[in-house]
Amino acid sequence: MFALSETQKTTSRYYQPDVDGLRTVAVLLVLFFHAGFTSLSGGFIGVDIFFVISGYLITGILVSSVEKKKFNYITFMLSRVSRLYPTLLAII
Repeated sequence: MFALSETQKTTSRYYQPDVDGLRTVAVLLVLFFHAGFTSLSGGFIGVDIFFVISGYLITGILVSSVEKKKFNYITFMLSRVSRLYPTLLAII
């Protein structure tokens, strides 16, 4: 439903397939951990990978907006909250 089409992925200058691959590894680590696979007991590393990916992507967004001289802290924080808040409400 929210996935990018192949055309959108390949034409976007921001799309990085290696980040998708790393995200896949992180998801699999977490899934195997919760499924109880004892040989892959490091599922918490998947969560760490998600944090690293998030930091990488957010840094790219910040650097890009600062270089374009369009950075506004309030606007940036409002955009983060507007993305996270609906999910937070759904979980609560």
